[in-house]
Amino acid sequence: MYKTILRQFKQYKTAAILTPVWTAAEVVLGVLIPYVTASIIDKGINAGSMPNVYKYGLYMVGMAFLSLLFGILAGRFAAYSSTGIAANLRDAMYKNIQRFSFSDIDKYSTAGLVTRMTTDVSNIQNAVQMLLRVSFRAPLNLISSVVMCFFINPRLSLIFLVAIVILATLLTLIIMRASKLFQQIFRKYDTLNAVVQENVSAIRVVKAYVREHHELSKLDKAALSLFRLNIKAEAIMALNGPVMNLVVYGCIISLSWFGAHYIVEGSLTTGQLTSLFSYVMMVLQALMMLSMIFVQLTQSAASVKRIAQVIDEEPDMTEDDSPVENVKDGSIEFNNVCFSYKEGGDYALVDINLRIEAGQTIGIIGGTGSGKSTLGSLISRLYDVSKGSIKIGGVDVRRYSLNRLRNQVAVVLQNNTLFSGTVLDNLRWGKEDATEEECRQACISACADEFISTLPDGYNTVVEQGGANFSGGQKQRLCIARALLKSPKVLILDDSTSAVDTATDGKIRQTFAERIPGTTKIIISHRILSIQHADKIVVMDDGRVKGFDTHDNLLKTNDIYKDIYTMQTSGAEGDFDETK
Repeated sequence: MYKTILRQFKQYKTAAILTPVWTAAEVVLGVLIPYVTASIIDKGINAGSMPNVYKYGLYMVGMAFLSLLFGILAGRFAAYSSTGIAANLRDAMYKNIQRFSFSDIDKYSTAGLVTRMTTDVSNIQNAVQMLLRVSFRAPLNLISSVVMCFFINPRLSLIFLVAIVILATLLTLIIMRASKLFQQIFRKYDTLNAVVQENVSAIRVVKAYVREHHELSKLDKAALSLFRLNIKAEAIMALNGPVMNLVVYGCIISLSWFGAHYIVEGSLTTGQLTSLFSYVMMVLQALMMLSMIFVQLTQSAASVKRIAQVIDEEPDMTEDDSPVENVKDGSIEFNNVCFSYKEGGDYALVDINLRIEAGQTIGIIGGTGSGKSTLGSLISRLYDVSKGSIKIGGVDVRRYSLNRLRNQVAVVLQNNTLFSGTVLDNLRWGKEDATEEECRQACISACADEFISTLPDGYNTVVEQGGANFSGGQKQRLCIARALLKSPKVLILDDSTSAVDTATDGKIRQTFAERIPGTTKIIISHRILSIQHADKIVVMDDGRVKGFDTHDNLLKTNDIYKDIYTMQTSGAEGDFDETK
């Protein structure tokens, strides 16, 4: 786990090594200053020698200046390396997330991944910066201060050892209790982020149904739970202060009592007692810093584990060592396919057996939850089958290179996502080096050119976040055009024309037949009109294929299809190109 984090230092190793070096130099000079102070008092002030006061005073000024300089250098390198490792952690997580299958993303949840890349990484960044400076500074300060105390008066120095043992015991008990709470706190952050993300992404639905109060209550519940855990954890960590003060004042009282006796009997000078007071504060300050380190480590330990999980996660979808790169054609075979979203869970698809010829147009229809979209997701390996096999071009999809397969099997999902940038930028997701003319031709095929040409800046029109300045039907047509630019062997439209009017839907299907006759077209729809002209139609119900035939034959032989057709043709559907 910690090895995963340490590997991210990479180019910041030098800065990470130099930080403790400069810190050590700063500590050594800081520890020597009280000793010089004792010389000023004993050899200068008490001896009545001003030259010694000036001499040792200059030493102190020089040492203080150098200590300041070394401290600035240590801080600079610590900030550089901690910020660098945070950037590397985010980069490593993001790269691995790009390799995740849908099932991997389902495992962590979107909100959980966002928390790991923000809150958890920030915790580690703060911990690294503290560790690079304080974890070296505090022990060095502690050890060197104790050594100087023993050098001045070994008997009085035993006070420090007793204080260290007491303090270490109490801090260990506090940290053990708090660490369990911090692990719970980060899980609550995931819940809170999930509520916020869901609310913001679906804000139009929330307002349309006047559910602001309901969403606020959900957020209040998540925030209150996080609040209570934080209060509980911080209440435990707050014991650090009183425990530290108890030990500090106990040391000062003991040192004053015994030190006075030693001065009276002549075994200790006033300057030495003054320096011992300085050292006791240094020792206890070092202990305080060590307690802060333990607090930070306690908080960041959970973050380290969560981030390492994402970086080390091996995607459940792998490729052959020598993957097939060429997809011969768009023929598709389902052989005894079963699929479950969770290992050991109920099957969403059961015993699917289909054969689709290259270039055919296949419709898939069924009720909500019948497995239509799941069937389409398996073709492009967004998920892997649990049992059986799927072949494209006569080759099992698991033998293909994932990049090659997904470039040849274009999918337009139910949720039409547009990205910030121009219309052209979004279209070129389908083909990075596509010319504007190629983009225009794809848009003509998707019936998108007709509305793009009316925009003030045409294909250079800026797309707002989430495509907010386009209607639902317009977004769907842009996403279809984006998929067409890939020149795929298989095109899967997952309810991708639900927001366009029936006339435009018909135009799109007609254009497909004329412009991409060799492409296998899988049209998943709840609307009979979108699929009735397909070569064959798959009727899904409860994860099983209940029919696979032409529209006319299904009307004669399939009761499920006949019922859907009757319901949809008995009244107007009212499909309009509405803004989403």
